[in-house]
Amino acid sequence: MPSRGALWSQIRSEAAGVVQNEPLLGSLIHAGLLHHATFEAALAYRFSLKLASNEMSEQILREIADHAHAREPALADAGRADLVAVFQRDPACHRLMQPMLFFKGFQALQAYRIAHWLWNNDRRDMAYFVQMRCSEVFGVDIHPGARIGTGVMLDHAHSIVIGETAVVGNDVSMLHSVTLGGTGKGNGDRHPKIEDGVMIGAGAKVLGNIRVGHHSRIAAGSVVLSDVPHCKTVAGVPARVVGDAGCAAPSTAMDQLLKD
Repeated sequence: MPSRGALWSQIRSEAAGVVQNEPLLGSLIHAGLLHHATFEAALAYRFSLKLASNEMSEQILREIADHAHAREPALADAGRADLVAVFQRDPACHRLMQPMLFFKGFQALQAYRIAHWLWNNDRRDMAYFVQMRCSEVFGVDIHPGARIGTGVMLDHAHSIVIGETAVVGNDVSMLHSVTLGGTGKGNGDRHPKIEDGVMIGAGAKVLGNIRVGHHSRIAAGSVVLSDVPHCKTVAGVPARVVGDAGCAAPSTAMDQLLKD
């Protein structure tokens, strides 16, 4: 991954080029990117702009985000890793600046990271508010108590649901309409644990306190109700092992075809 400074410089360079080529976007590009001295400030601005409502002003949300980034530098480091993940894995992403301005999966994930920070700092009602607004604005519902690693891509992201006790590892990719959910109304540890490097196809449902082994693939539309071994592909309703993962890094390759 590029250094912090190099990444932000590249984003600003791309943004300046867009302003030249598409002047009608100048105001948006300046407000969203070029006006800010740091990556963290740009993330905080986007968070506040998108989630503001009549119930919570943009200024208050900006203060919350700025405070979170000042207290926890790992938030922006995770955002950088997520940004690079989208750029490297999504063939529709041609510039680093695109997810920051246009891709709701990336923006929703960064909003979750602020909510998770609030949750861990005993500001749970505010965390719930951020979760609610993220669901309303982006169509992505991630409980602030869930634990999500870095280098994560939510591709398209519409209707993704991740429950309170879910754990998602590093370098995971998931597509739209994925659910990491429970199987009943009981309390306690009730959601899936997704290990590093997993690829979860569109519409897949992973339910219960089960474990999906590292570098495995879950085929689109599958319903996973039991543990998945490492480096395997599962498919079906209910899902079963149908073969090996097919490569060393499924979440990076994004190959969703089942091989004979």
